[in-house]
Amino acid sequence: MARFRALKGGMRDALAADDWETRLEEFVDLPERQVTGPLLSLRLDRDESVRWRAAVALGRVVARMAESSMESARVLMRTLMWYLNEESGNLGWGIPEAMAEAMANNAGLAREYHTILASYIYCESDCDGNFLDHPELRRGVFWGLGRLASARPELVRKAERFLVAALNETDGPNRGLAAWTLGLLGADSAREGLLALESDPAEVRLFREGTLETTNVGQLAREALERIGPA
Repeated sequence: MARFRALKGGMRDALAADDWETRLEEFVDLPERQVTGPLLSLRLDRDESVRWRAAVALGRVVARMAESSMESARVLMRTLMWYLNEESGNLGWGIPEAMAEAMANNAGLAREYHTILASYIYCESDCDGNFLDHPELRRGVFWGLGRLASARPELVRKAERFLVAALNETDGPNRGLAAWTLGLLGADSAREGLLALESDPAEVRLFREGTLETTNVGQLAREALERIGPA
């Protein structure tokens, strides 16, 4: 336990640093199984930046694991999925983000799990599938789809119509993250919905390019329209 606390403390210091990605290289030679526990814990840290960075780092660890043992990575991905089911007691914070980062960094994991990630925003018929009722947890899925779209857009296009529908979500950050993702996809089908959001002032916290920023739905809608281009 003392070793776990020491490792977690060291990793937290690294994640809290401005050069966090460089600092994480201090732990790159440790066995993946040794660092997943601290990172799973740190995704619940009191500091928002540390939480985001821990989730991203966890995803990269899973991707690295897949390079040497795909089955071990699958076991960990299934563990992450468990955190998103009702039996976990809503412990899913940071989990979709970690799954997406793993898929963005490993093609094999992306092929196997991209439809599962997207299924958390599907709500058809009785919504008896994987749909996450908790709007704040869905934010992680929308961010995850955007992260995956930035690396492997062809795998996210199947979810395009659900992302377009999400432009009408009551939760502002979900509208904004859906707009961001649709822009990354160059989704012309989203044009009308995005135009309707150009003046939407709802605040969105967005982690991109290793940095956490504050923006709003309207700004993300306008950025998306620029990416999609003229009609």
